[in-house]
Amino acid sequence: MDALSLLLERRSQPRLSGPAPEGEALENIKQAALRAPDHAALTPWQFIVCQGKGRERLGNIFEQSAIENGKTDKEIERAPQLPLRAPMVIVAIAKYHENPKVPRVEQIASAGCAVMAMQMAAQAQGFNGIWRTGAYAQCEVVRNALNLAEDDELVGFLYLGTPVTSAPTPAKKAADEFFSHWS
Repeated sequence: MDALSLLLERRSQPRLSGPAPEGEALENIKQAALRAPDHAALTPWQFIVCQGKGRERLGNIFEQSAIENGKTDKEIERAPQLPLRAPMVIVAIAKYHENPKVPRVEQIASAGCAVMAMQMAAQAQGFNGIWRTGAYAQCEVVRNALNLAEDDELVGFLYLGTPVTSAPTPAKKAADEFFSHWS
């Protein structure tokens, strides 16, 4: 798949099974993340690759979060199962580095670009995934369990694996609704 087709046909895939990327495919995904735009070469990222028992560990963190945040019994029961929806989950964290030329928001955007690069690299190699955020990405219990500093940001969870079905092709959007031109 050429790069332009990859970008224009990109779509998230929530239904995933094994195998997960491994070996050279996983290394390509990691390297794609490290090529994200990075003003001042701060490398403001940290990634945690969760597989096997690692997904269970992440699920236990979600369960503890649900308990400590007073979620319903159903939500508490569901929480540890969430990371098991894919054979791999990559936790993406923006690690803030104080720098007068690179504001925090730009460093978070850089980490976000790294997540998209990982998903595109996965898709280019026959895998796919979905980038999830939600309450667990904003939760202090989760942040503390992952040892985030106060200025760090949990950018999300990239679920990766082999697509079970074809994702529906989204309707093409009218670019003029989102772009204006100054001449």
